[in-house]
Formats: sequence, C-alpha cells, structure tokens
Amino acid sequence: MAITDRSRKMLWGRAANRCAICKRELVVAATDLDREALVGDECHIISSRPVGPRYDPTFPASELDSHHNLILLCRNHHRLVDEQCRMYSVDALRGIKAAHETWVTETLQGDPRSRPSGPLRWRRKSVPEYLVRLTHGQELLALVIGCHGFSFGHDELQTEQEVELVGTFLQTAHEYGDFGDDLEPYRRVQASRELTESLEELELEGFIAFGGREVHVCEGGAGGTEDFVVAILRVFRETNDEVIRVNPSDAAGQPQAGETHDG
Repeated sequence: MAITDRSRKMLWGRAANRCAICKRELVVAATDLDREALVGDECHIISSRPVGPRYDPTFPASELDSHHNLILLCRNHHRLVDEQCRMYSVDALRGIKAAHETWVTETLQGDPRSRPSGPLRWRRKSVPEYLVRLTHGQELLALVIGCHGFSFGHDELQTEQEVELVGTFLQTAHEYGDFGDDLEPYRRVQASRELTESLEELELEGFIAFGGREVHVCEGGAGGTEDFVVAILRVFRETNDEVIRVNPSDAAGQPQAGETHDG
C-alpha cells in the first residue's frame, strides 16, 4: 500500500509545509540556476518494516500509510527520531504532531508578525573532489549510515538484467542507510558481507561503484544553522571516461571517479 494523494495533502496542509519539530519550511525557493528543492520527508510514526523504528506487528497494515501514522519532518529531524526511537516513541511523535498542527492553526489565526520569517538558504559546505571506488561492504555501510540524504546515479543501462542488478544494489544501499543504525552487531556483519557480494557481482558485469560524502548547510527560516550530510553513490561502467586510473604507487592505488562539483 502507498500513501494516497488525500493523506499526502492532509499531511502537508495541516503541517503548513513545516517540520513538526523545528518549524523549518520544507520547500526551498528556486534560484537562478536550480529549481525548488524539497527538504522534507513524509515519515512513518510506526514503521512498516520489521527492522524499522517503532515497528509494531499488531498495528493494522491498512493504517500504516494513513495520515494518522505520518508526520512531516525535515531530513535532520527524520534521522534524529529514527535513530533515537526510544526517546521519540510512538506516543511522543503523536504528541509532537498534534502540538505542531495546533501551533499551525493558532499561528495562522494570530498576529502575522509572530510567524517564522526569513528565506531558507541551502549551500554546499564541503564537496569531495573525487569519488572513491568502493570494494568492501564495510566501506559502503560507513558511507550511507548516518547520512541525512542520498544522491544515487548510474550509467545508462541497456538490459533488464542490468536494471535489476544496479537497481537492487542502489535500493539495498538506500535501505541500509535508512535503517543501518538500528542493526545489531551480528546483523551489521551480515549486511557488510551482503554488500561486498553485491559489489563483486557488479564488477563481474563490468560496473564499478564509487562513493563520497557531501555536506550542505541549511540557514535561515525558523531555525538556526544545521549541517546536512548527503551520501553520494555512483555506478559507472568500467569503460566510462570519468573513471580515472591512478598510479599503483599512489595512496590506495584505486580508481577514482571524476570531479563531483556538478553534484
């Protein structure tokens, strides 16, 4: 089951396009160079995944994607509530959501001068010069776990087999990025091995995975300044001209991907 248009409209409308915790606006205005950016997440209070935060097997499956089980958060606070799910329990998040919707109603009906003001600005703080080749699952887990967002990409795929291979790899990496902090040590070891095997399978088919981290800073709006860490993951064909072969005498002796300044 997926989130319906009705539930989505209710969620964004009642939250007034703001994070339920920090009150930041979640749609950043377009610039002369880029379109508008969405920096908010539609978050489940009770996860639909057994390994997800606040999972409850007794909760009705039909209600998982309903408005009542969703809360609108900025990506920083989405990460926070999922990593600290004991502090941010089901009851706590329901209370936060209810208080925020009440705040929205009272603010819109009150003095406009009491409303948060000022444009929300989003700028890059730290950009990797190159993406580094990933050969082990531990490297990939370290890349995606703890990030606030993801930037995934790949070369043009030519067959259904390639779509399945690359798509499954990126989807798995994304899921571990979302829930990796909740894994017990033994399960994390299993995940590392699983990702190593996926990387090896990619290379057997002529693909190489590269990764890095980019740090953005969010300024203005209703809150202060916050860093936003993005995991960059790219899957290139080994014949791609962007793959730079380094001299074996260099540091790691590993190929690197081209510059990432275009994000």
